[in-house]
Formats: sequence, C-alpha cells, structure tokens
Amino acid sequence: MIRYTTSTVALAVALLSCPAAFAAERDTIQDAATGSPQDTTPQGVAPVETEPTSEILVLGTRRTDRTLANSPSPVDIISADDLTTQPAANMIDALKNIVPSFYAGQNSISDASTFVRSPSLRGLSGDQVLVMLNGKRYNRSALVQVYGGSDTGLGRGAQGPDISAIPSLAIGNLQVLREGATAQYGSDAIAGVLNYGLRQDQGIELVGRTGQYYAGDGESYQIAGNAGLKGDWGFINATGEYVDEGQTSRGRTRPSAANFAQNFPALATQLPNFPGPVQIWGNSPSHGFKSVLNAAINVTPDSKLYFFGNFAQSKGNQSFNYRAPVSSTAVDSAGVVRNQGANGAFNNTFFLTPCPTGSATCKAGGFVRDGNTFKFNQLYPAGFTPRFVGKSQELYGVLGYKGTSGEFSYDLSGTLARNKLSLSMYNSANFSYGPATQTSFDFGDLIQKEVNFNADFTYAADLGLAAPLTISAGGEFRKETYEQTAGDTQSYAAGPYAIAQQLYTQTAPGVYVDSGTTAAQGVGASGYAGTSPATAGKFDQKAYAAYVGLETDLTEALTVGAAGRYEHYNTFGDAWVGKVNALYKFVEGFSVRGSFGTGFHAPSPGQSNVSIVTTSFNNGNAFQAGTYPVNSAPAQYYGAEPLTPEKSTNYGVGVILEPVRGLTVTVDGYQIDLRNRIGLTSPFIVNAIAIAAQPALQAVGLDGQVQYFTNGFKTRTRGIDVVGTYRTKLSDAQLNFSLAYNYNKTKVTDYDSRVINLPILIDAENLAPKHRIVFNANWSLDNLSFNVRENYYSSFTAAQDYGVTNILTNGIVTGATPNQVFGGKFVTDLEVSYVFAEHFTLSIGAQNFTDEHPDRLAANGTVQIYPLTGGTSDGQVYPRGGGPFGFNGGFYYTRLRVKY
Repeated sequence: MIRYTTSTVALAVALLSCPAAFAAERDTIQDAATGSPQDTTPQGVAPVETEPTSEILVLGTRRTDRTLANSPSPVDIISADDLTTQPAANMIDALKNIVPSFYAGQNSISDASTFVRSPSLRGLSGDQVLVMLNGKRYNRSALVQVYGGSDTGLGRGAQGPDISAIPSLAIGNLQVLREGATAQYGSDAIAGVLNYGLRQDQGIELVGRTGQYYAGDGESYQIAGNAGLKGDWGFINATGEYVDEGQTSRGRTRPSAANFAQNFPALATQLPNFPGPVQIWGNSPSHGFKSVLNAAINVTPDSKLYFFGNFAQSKGNQSFNYRAPVSSTAVDSAGVVRNQGANGAFNNTFFLTPCPTGSATCKAGGFVRDGNTFKFNQLYPAGFTPRFVGKSQELYGVLGYKGTSGEFSYDLSGTLARNKLSLSMYNSANFSYGPATQTSFDFGDLIQKEVNFNADFTYAADLGLAAPLTISAGGEFRKETYEQTAGDTQSYAAGPYAIAQQLYTQTAPGVYVDSGTTAAQGVGASGYAGTSPATAGKFDQKAYAAYVGLETDLTEALTVGAAGRYEHYNTFGDAWVGKVNALYKFVEGFSVRGSFGTGFHAPSPGQSNVSIVTTSFNNGNAFQAGTYPVNSAPAQYYGAEPLTPEKSTNYGVGVILEPVRGLTVTVDGYQIDLRNRIGLTSPFIVNAIAIAAQPALQAVGLDGQVQYFTNGFKTRTRGIDVVGTYRTKLSDAQLNFSLAYNYNKTKVTDYDSRVINLPILIDAENLAPKHRIVFNANWSLDNLSFNVRENYYSSFTAAQDYGVTNILTNGIVTGATPNQVFGGKFVTDLEVSYVFAEHFTLSIGAQNFTDEHPDRLAANGTVQIYPLTGGTSDGQVYPRGGGPFGFNGGFYYTRLRVKY
C-alpha cells in the first residue's frame, strides 16, 4: 500500500481554500431511521437557539414523537460537534471523554487486545452493550478478549464490536440508551445501546488535525472529508478518514538491559530500541483508513430503498516484552539484590552433530557433545523484543426498503458484515527449531462474519386514549460465523528441540558415553502462537427472533410501554425476555420515570471455540498460556462444559426536571443483576500426567497454563446518572453549560473459584472509577468560541497486575486488599476556535492541559522499583492499563475545518 507523508497531506487539507461546487443546505427533517437532524446554520453565523430536549428520539421507543423531555427511558443525545471536536481519532477515546459511564483502558502491551480494545459501559463488558448504525445491529469484532490482567479486566472474555472503525465525521448524532433493552433489540443490550445516526445532509466538509504529546512523541495526523447530495430523488452522503498516530513511551528500560549495556558496551547499540527502553510502555504506532456511505432513493412519496455501509482497515505495531540474553542482578528500592534472569533459550546450547549412523554407543536420535553448536545469542546478541503486528479490516453493509401507508410503517432489511484481524510478528523465534528458526511469523486470521435479516412493523391505532396505541412487531434471523485460519508452521509447531537432546561424548574413535541432556525448548513463536490446522476451522450459530411492543399515553400525564421478545438459538435453545416502562408528568417541568426488564447475552461462536496460545511472564519468567475451546479435549480434561446465556434483570427509576427555561436536569438510578456471567477460568498448571493424557497440551508444555470459558459468576451493578444542561446569554455571548455525573458500583455476589480469584474480584469492583464527572462550558461570541471541559476520575485499582494482601481471620483467608490504590484526578481540556472567511474554522487546543498522569507505581510486596532505572523489572512507571485517562500526559493540537 502506498503511504504518503501524512504531515504533508494534513497540511494540504489545512491549507485547502478552493471554492465549493455547491453551497451546503443541512437537512432539518428528522429521519426515523437515523434520528440525526443536521445544523442548517451557515458556517460563521451564530446558531438559532434550540432546546436540546426537543430533539426526537429513535432509541428505546418505536414512537416518532418521543423527546428527551418526555421519554420513559434515559437517553443521551451526543451531537456531531461533540464527537468531531474531540482530538481523538479513535471513537473509543472520543466516547470515554464524553460519556461518564463509558470506560476503556489504554492497553499498551496487551497482545491482540491492543489492536481491538474492549470498552465498558456501566462497568459491564463490551459485548453486553448493543451497538447499532441507523438502528441496525453492528457486527462483533473477530477478537475474543482472552488477554489477562487489568488491561482487559472489565472486558476479559468479551467479543464486542470494534467501534474504532467508525469515523466521527460520518455521524449525525449518537443516541445512548442507558438501560437494558434486550426485549426491544435482542441479545447484548444489557448495559445499554449505542445508536449512531449517519449523516444525510448536503455539502462538503473537510477536516485536518495535527498534534503531539507534551513529551514530544505520539505525533498524530488526521484528515477527513464528508460530501453529500440530496434532492427529491433521495440523498447520498460519503465520509472518508485517514489517521496516522505515532509511538509513545512512558516507561524506563529494564535493569537487565541497563546492566547489559554497561557490561557489554560494544553490543549496547544492538539492544532493541537503543538508546530508549528495550520494551515500550505506550501507545503503539498505527495508521488506518475509515469510510462510511449512507444513501437512499425515494421509490414512492412514502417509501424508499436505502443502503449504508462501513469499510475500514488499520495496522498497528506493538512492542512485546524484552528477552534478555544474560542474567544479572539489580538492587531494588528496599536494598534487596534481585536476579534479572535471562530468557531460558539463551542459556541452552544446541548441539548440531547427530550420532553416527549405526553407532552402538551413540544411539540414534542422539547428538554428539562437540564444538558444532548454536546459541541464540548468535542470532540476537543483545536479546530481542518481538514486534507484534495487527491488521484489522471491517466490512459492513445494510440494504433495506421502508415506508409508510397511513398509520402503518414497515422496514425490511438485510445485513452482511465481516471483521478480520490478521496477526503476525517479527524479531522473534521459535526456540524449538534452534538455528533453523524463522524470525518472522504469520499467525493466521481471525474472522467474524454475520448475516442478519430484519422485518419491523408498527401501527398507530387510535383507541380514544390520550395518544394512539403504537403496536410494534417484527422478526429477525441472525447467523454468526467465527473462523480461525492456520498460521505458518513454525508459528505453532514443535520443532526438533522441543524434546531434550540426548548427548554423548566421544571418548575414543567410535566410542561414546552418555553425557546428559539439554533443556527442552518451548514450541511456537516466542510471544504468541499461531493457529494450528487442528484448531483452525469455522464455527457458526443461528438464531431466530420475534418481538412485540405496545406504547401509548393512557392520559395526558401517564405514558406506558411494554415489550416482549422470543429468540431461539441452535446452540443452546430458547430465550424469553420482557420489559415495561412508564413516565408520569406531575406538573410542567417535573416528571418521574421507571423501567423493569429482563435480558440476556448469547455466548458467541468465538467464545465457545477460540483457541489461542500466548507467552506470558511472571516476575520476568516466561511461560506458555493456552485458551482452549470448551468442547476440546484439553479443556474438558480440566472440567469444561458448554456455555449458556448470561441473564440479566434491570431496574431503573428517575426524574426529569425543567425548572427554568434553558435548564434541564435528569437523575436516573439503576440496578443490573447479571447471572451466569461468562469468564475465563483461572489457569490450570499443566503437569506431566496431563501431557501424557492429552498430548495437545504439549503446546503449552510442562508448567504451562490452560484456561477456558465458563459461566462462573454473578454481579449486581448499582448506580446513578445525573445529566444537566443550561443555555443562557451573557451580554451578546452565548453560554452553554453541561454537567454529567455517574456513580457506578459493581459487586460480585457469587462466583466459581475457578473463574474469580481475589485480585479479579477486586478489579471487577474497583478497576473503573466509581465516580466520574464531566463538566463542560462553552462561550461563543460572533466568530470566536472558547470551550473548557473538566473531568474528574475517582480512585481505581489494578490488583491483577500489582497484587493483593490477604486478610486472615483465624488463619483463614477471608478477603484481600489491593497493594496499591491509584488516587483520583482532575483532568482539564481546553479549546479555542475562530471562524474566518465564513467557511473556515481554526481551532487550537490541549487535552489534559495540566499534564496529569496516574499515580506512579509504588514498591510493595509484589512490585519492586529499581533505582538503577527508576522503574520495575520490566520498565513500568505507571499502571500498565493507563487507568481511566491514560498515562501519556498532555496533548496539544491544531485543527482546521472547511465547510461549504
């Protein structure tokens, strides 16, 4: 693929000043499929003040007259400007800046989870949130989150959508339903629903942004464009975006590398990343392209044929852990001398002379202990740090026909989607192949395919009530296929040195004596193992669904709704769910609402069939860890059973306040009881008996680890959302204020000890901050505007990474406390914008203006800090997951927007 210099391209867009072929005329007509009204105000002209509560909702209801002010369900509407003015190119990072209950880790060295991050809403995992485009289900990513530790603590085991493939400029608005809605929309809608309404306006818009972190790295370039046409015939709107983001590094080098540079100065320049840290804690460099097409053709005055699609591809390049070639020692901050071990393969000598054919004393299959040898320091004199590469591709398309006939409306559609993640590695080795090892490996592809067919119907029946009775009904067919393709042979295979070499020493011509064995070597590429032909394959699941819903106003003050849904899966059987909600308006400006519902998340084919082997580390010592399908012999050897659906019960109650003009406040409390939650078991340690019983366990080897998915715990999540907006005038200037607060507390109420240990339990309840506040203030006058956003994140833990201290009662472990609690922080974002020449907007801003970082790691019983380098044994300084706002620090940027 040809890659242009992105700084040059971004500058070209930023200097673009050619006249447009036509003037913009934003669509102000609400489309029921998208719910995305567009601003009709010309660029540079003060907008006409509108009340945010008057925007029509399309989420959580089948009615066409619901707004924020009269919705029985809590819904947030995030405008296009809210999304596109974020200095983040990744939709995940944009959302976590805006939605208080939305959480995502930084994932600096997290295997494939660095390339596909799994976010969380209300403390639940990414596949317990339904994502839609224009009201249609968005497909899952191909990655099942099997990486362990706090990086993926809230999403471990999930297989959710990869919303980073959606370009912000394509969005008309985003509606966030903050309650369970499985009865309305199907599996996964437990924590809530995100519906992206795509743009359908006319005009041209171009955006160029460039920036970098205060530390001088992580250069980021983003260019995006949107163009639309519309008329009596319909509309077509297209968006494209290219992003290039550089590496950041906030760690220190390893003590073992510092010792190596001092002890072997002639080889120091061969250390990975020299003179920087040998392994990099930070954002991985990446680049990619995203696009969206949204179109409709009016077939009759009351019906249309529509199509929308999303195509995206990206490539990331991640640093793995350093493999040291020699052992050394270093003194930690407590004065203790600690070993900094070499990777075991560097300690092994490979003997290359086979026993002579027909020798009576040097047996066949043995090797002669002589000078014909190989050691891995011949290949990597200063050790090595593998580089893990992930290429993702998203292809999603929906074709449908919808219309109205009197009070009857219909929508028939079909969806085809495919997400692919191709994984590879270089600067690595398969130690079991000795001198014949490759240094680059292809691990195969992970592929998720989905086919959906939907039929949705509504009828507004006038029964003499305060509003027509909206009757909705429909059906859905969904097929998911998860596929793993085989990688290079050496990426997964056991080479000739996977078995210890039997050695013989020659004592006289033709005479040999037994002289011991070498160490058996681990199989597969160091860092990650490819998919073998034995575990490759396609695995599918089919589901049929039918639903019905009723909504009306029984009186002028009372709104009620109910929905029920039935789904049948060919893998586990049936699921029945339901939901009721209501809103009562006591007086003008004061309403109370509530809801009750049940829901479920169906285990995906990926969760049931994923098979991955990775290299993990414990105090610097490498070992192989394998995740096996529940129906495989290795998993069943350790007690695996088929997965069943996760089931939920949701409760919600809230108030809507509009005490004065321009001020709206909503307060909503919620509880989500979740049962049969799917998780990965704690590791089972492989012994010689297990390998003899299940030879497939040789892939992880003696003292390796095995885990699998199982239904293993229950949780109860309780919280409060407070959202307030206020719009007013200060002299001739417009002032807009918003405040969003979320309190969220999850408690593990019951668990299988194979799935939940004490560190996992602590992180499940404390990894995401319990308190999160986003305050936003915008001042605008004529062509000048200034925006400030203040974020507050309360304390959090990372117990899986940094350990716990057990609580003993009468000598029995009854609980634990985390070894470190990371303190709460305030983070400030600033931006100033100026409109000139009517169509151009120049913005300058800073995200994390005061350059805040999470607390540094503190020395404790699990974590050692080394004064030699100022970091841990693997170079960490800050919590590896980055916490709720990351450890990169302040980021400054400039952006130029051109709109006609």
